[in-house]
Amino acid sequence: MQLSDEEKQVISAIQGDIPVTEHPYRVLAEGLNMTEESFLSILKGLDEKNLIRRFGATLRHQKSGFTANAMVAWQVNEAQVEAVGRAMASFKEVSHCYRRDPVAEWPFNLYTMVHATSREACIETAQRISEKAGVSSYRVLFSKRELKKTSMTYFS
Repeated sequence: MQLSDEEKQVISAIQGDIPVTEHPYRVLAEGLNMTEESFLSILKGLDEKNLIRRFGATLRHQKSGFTANAMVAWQVNEAQVEAVGRAMASFKEVSHCYRRDPVAEWPFNLYTMVHATSREACIETAQRISEKAGVSSYRVLFSKRELKKTSMTYFS
């Protein structure tokens, strides 16, 4: 599927910071010399073509008081991944929950990102998740240092 120049411009406008204002799409549209209605129409068309699935805010957790985070790797029975994943995702401390294929030397297939105010709170949250989800085989992996955190840029 070939994108039009206008579609590429709209994608370029939304892949960066979106203005915090009452009419953010109007501001973005004006930067492209188009109307807000035209901008939103193109955006809707991209969504209808399944080229855009969702918008999401990126929160810098360290700046918002969450000074600890951990990826928790879980070993979950494959038949239960959907139900267990929904249970894990229901925790407010969990920002991401996803399934990956395990390998022989690393049998974990479900992963959650847990954010808290301390390492101890991350561990306690993992324990609560374990109890609620009925999963006892897991590893808590703490972030030591953030090396890169950027959103994907498709068009500049």
